[in-house]
Amino acid sequence: MIVLSVPQCYTFAMEKKRELAIERQIEKVKRDLLALGDLRPGSLSTQYNVCGSPGCRCKASPPEKHGPYYQVSYTRKGKSSTKFVKKADLPTIRKQLKNYERLKLLMDRWIDLATELSNLRITKEKG
Repeated sequence: MIVLSVPQCYTFAMEKKRELAIERQIEKVKRDLLALGDLRPGSLSTQYNVCGSPGCRCKASPPEKHGPYYQVSYTRKGKSSTKFVKKADLPTIRKQLKNYERLKLLMDRWIDLATELSNLRITKEKG
């Protein structure tokens, strides 16, 4: 029979409470991940261009450049890419970019929580 002192019982109870709290937080992160929707890595930029036609408005003083043109730039698996985006698709693209940023935050949160949980369990096993 193992007899624990009052401080040991308190410490054990607090560790167990923290362990359960972390597990609940991890489950919430998992639910949030499932609810994200479509993802798109990268950043959105706006471009204005000057053409090669002499006498065009983009050559005037002050110039009235052509645009705006929208594009998403990203690097995936070491390969950089840029895709033009139609103005009508901007709300969808912005939502996908936002979802991807949220994904990264949630994954970081999950890793932090899982590490803390692992450390608690290892400490508990040693004690």
